[in-house]
Amino acid sequence: MKRLLVINPNTSERVSALLQQHVQAAAGSHVAVRTVTARFGAPYIADEASYAVAAHAALDAWAVDLAGPQSPPDAVLIGCFGDPGLMALRESSPAPVTGLAEAAFIEAARHGRYAIVTGGERWGPMLQRLAQALGQAQQLAGIHTVAPTGAQLAADPAAAHRLLAQACRDAAHQLGVQAVILGGAGLAGMAAVVQAQVPVPVIDSVTAGTHWALRTTPLPPVRQTPGFEIAWQGLSPEMTRLGPGS
Repeated sequence: MKRLLVINPNTSERVSALLQQHVQAAAGSHVAVRTVTARFGAPYIADEASYAVAAHAALDAWAVDLAGPQSPPDAVLIGCFGDPGLMALRESSPAPVTGLAEAAFIEAARHGRYAIVTGGERWGPMLQRLAQALGQAQQLAGIHTVAPTGAQLAADPAAAHRLLAQACRDAAHQLGVQAVILGGAGLAGMAAVVQAQVPVPVIDSVTAGTHWALRTTPLPPVRQTPGFEIAWQGLSPEMTRLGPGS
């Protein structure tokens, strides 16, 4: 049975439970999904500072999981639409690593030009920068952020469905795209609810992340064993043990 590790880089156990539910459903019963939660940081990643801390928290959560008694994962999924720590974790892990945003960008681009709808106004420039860094910006036509954060949207699903359906319709009509990404761990499952009200495919970032993480032809790993090239000072014992000479 394939083992998929999902890392929630914020501290919300509710978001972890949502990720566990939707990733397991998307992965199927032949995959063992294990979701872990950041030990420190923000309950919701909503700005540059919380994003920076979340990258560290994602690496720490991965190191803690590797130190446990369970078998190491066959693939790793960063459960945040923004993928904090993606490149660092990919550099350090022998198992393939992806994130919700990277996977959703790739899936949406298969349809043509695409737009992003997500919660939290500060995510706009952050996601634009990420798409550029990942080489996925060419077909990104625009980013539509709604004022409530993903956490606030998840807390009131009925209101969220109305708001997000309208935002997706607006993005499709105004930008003339062939697909819309509904991005965010807290928005897992909402794409299916609003799809009938939107004239183009609506990509669920959690579903896309799951499928991309479990693709049959993973990218070749950078290394054969997990570890860091740096001897850390002042970090967790689990991260320190993965450094050189430990």
